[in-house]
Amino acid sequence: MKVWRDAGLTYIQYSNIAARVVREALRSELRAEAAKRNISHVQFTPWENGRPVPRKKTEPKS
Repeated sequence: MKVWRDAGLTYIQYSNIAARVVREALRSELRAEAAKRNISHVQFTPWENGRPVPRKKTEPKS
């Protein structure tokens, strides 16, 4: 039985919660190193007709 599904969570949400709990349980000297692995970068690429669509460069807002 998948308890996380019964709780209304996706697997990714469940996994993120479990990882956060493990990082918080570490000793302070190991916690700082583990916190660095928590940072992630996601890039989305739109696709049309089976090919990626080039991104349009935008000017930064001032």
